[in-house]
Amino acid sequence: MKGKIKKIVLAYSGGLDTSVMLHWLRERYGCEVVCFCADVGQGEELDGLHEKAQRTGASKLYIEDLRAEFVRDFVWMAVKANAVYEGVYLLGTSLARPVIAKKQIEIARREGADAVAHGATGKGNDQVRFELTYYALEPEIRVIAPWREWEFKGRSDLLAYAERHHIPVSATSEKPYSTDRNLMHISYEGGILEDPWAEPPSAIFQLTKAPEEARAEPEYIEIAFAQGVPISINGERLEPVALLQRLNAIGGEHGIGRVDLVENRFVGMKSRGVYETPGVTILHVAHRALESITLDREVLRLRDQLSLKFAELVYYGFWFSPEMEVIRRTIDETQRDVTGEVRLKLYRGNVIVAGRRAPRSLYSEKLATFEADEIYNQRDAEGFIKLNALRLRTLARLRD
Repeated sequence: MKGKIKKIVLAYSGGLDTSVMLHWLRERYGCEVVCFCADVGQGEELDGLHEKAQRTGASKLYIEDLRAEFVRDFVWMAVKANAVYEGVYLLGTSLARPVIAKKQIEIARREGADAVAHGATGKGNDQVRFELTYYALEPEIRVIAPWREWEFKGRSDLLAYAERHHIPVSATSEKPYSTDRNLMHISYEGGILEDPWAEPPSAIFQLTKAPEEARAEPEYIEIAFAQGVPISINGERLEPVALLQRLNAIGGEHGIGRVDLVENRFVGMKSRGVYETPGVTILHVAHRALESITLDREVLRLRDQLSLKFAELVYYGFWFSPEMEVIRRTIDETQRDVTGEVRLKLYRGNVIVAGRRAPRSLYSEKLATFEADEIYNQRDAEGFIKLNALRLRTLARLRD
């Protein structure tokens, strides 16, 4: 393979896998390797990356701040879609992959690179998410996936390789599970979490308190939305990144957003994942509450059907697909009147709706009241019921 590729752009985090990859790619392909790290909210994980990448052999390192784009164009879209995979997972890792891969392709073009590489394994979903985005945006790009090529069988092999080649890494054999962090969530997989019967160690959680250790008093907050997009907390208007950071902090204090599930990967196997998603858990509950008074019944049912497909497409990696473009446009159309405020009570892992209001609410107290009214004629219900019962009565007569 040496000499066939001139320059590679590697999606680089500075963790065990991509640190070993950087050295391995230079050794295997004998070409220049440019590293790219997307800042999607990892925080202190970005500290010292320039020095680490250079020490391991990168010609340069790009650190691109994608936080605003990630929240504005991807997280908020998922909130509008009420996207949940398999009833539980709010798609924190899945949503970050297309924005990262998109920027990686832009850097490959800027650098004149003829190949891109990623650190996803051959067993997981991320390889699909990265590569579908690469090919959708740059059809002729060469993709290198070291986990599908190299001789290493697992992370213990990587640790040994890193030690042998003096590659600076922070992973240890005592803490073998994998984490992925961004502004939306933190995920934990592998290692000690691979036994689905074993409870996750309390020490792994970084964003949330255990519900039983959260404060004893509930907290009320109000969240305002404009056309399905969250815009303020307790009357204070905030930019997307600041708003999500604020909600993460609030939710974390109340132990909100912990999830432990065994999910079905796109490649066919089941895997156990543990997630912390405090802010978007709050937004998901609030958004549904606001939609309950602003969306027509049939529009809501149609949107819920699209929500399932949207979540599946995000999880599988088809963000840049024609069907996803149609679904996003349709969901945006459903959100035109989803403007208003929701009041929530947060208490020890729970998000409880305490109130909702909207300027274009479809809820009518005059119609719903159990008291006397002059709008709804209760006698009309008799004909409505008999028409709906017609086929049931016909079938019953045949059975006699």
